[in-house]
Amino acid sequence: MASPDAHGHFASLGDDESDEVYRRVYESVLAHQLHPGTKLPEEKLAAIFGVSRAKIRKVYARLEHEQVVEVVHNRGAFVAQPSAGQAADTLEARRVIEPATVQSLAEKAGRQDISALREHVAAESAAVKRGDKPAYIRLSGEFHNLVAELAGNEVLARMLRELTARTSLTILLYDTTPGSACIIDEHALITDAIERHDPGAATEIMVRHLKDVENSLVFDRASGEVDLAAIFG
Repeated sequence: MASPDAHGHFASLGDDESDEVYRRVYESVLAHQLHPGTKLPEEKLAAIFGVSRAKIRKVYARLEHEQVVEVVHNRGAFVAQPSAGQAADTLEARRVIEPATVQSLAEKAGRQDISALREHVAAESAAVKRGDKPAYIRLSGEFHNLVAELAGNEVLARMLRELTARTSLTILLYDTTPGSACIIDEHALITDAIERHDPGAATEIMVRHLKDVENSLVFDRASGEVDLAAIFG
C-alpha cells in the first residue's frame, strides 16, 4: 500500500508516476489543503500531473481502500466525508494503536530513532516560524506516522497511516478551530520521554495528546471550494 515510511517514502503502487500522484494527494489531505467532499475530476488531475487517466484511477482505488476517497458511480471521485460515527471509530482506533506504538518505541529507541524524531520536531518548528501552515499541519500528522514506523510493527504503522489521513478529514469537518494541528511542544515532550526510555510517560502524554484532539471536535460539518490546480500545479 502506498503510504509513507519513517523517512517519508511511499510503498510502491507499481510505477513512479502513480506513486507521485498518491503522495501528493495523501500529503494534501494531511495538510488540510483538500477538504472533505472536494471533487477530484479524473481528467483534470491527469492533466495537472501529466499522467494517464488510468493511473489516476489506480490512485483512487488505493485511496478508496484507505477510506480517504469515495468513488461514486457516474459521479466520480470525492475526498471522503467521514460521518460522526466514522470519526469516532477513527479516534478510538488511534487510542488503541498509538499508546502501543509509543510504548514499544520508548522501550527500545536507539540514537538514530531519537535523531529522526528530533529532526522531525525541528522541521515542524521551522514550518511554524516561516508561516507555512500547510507544511506544519502535514508534519504534525506525520510525526505520529514516524513514531509508529520507528516502533517497527509494519501492520500497526500501515493502519495508523490510514487513520492519520482520516483524522485530518475529521478535523476539517468537526474541529471548532479548522486548520489546527498537533501542538509541537507535546511532540517534543513525547520525544523526551522516548529518549529517557520512559514508556509510562510517553504513553500518558500521547493519550492526553489524542484526547485534546478529540475534545476539540463538534459534529457540525462545514465545506469549502478548493483550487486543485493551485494545490498540485
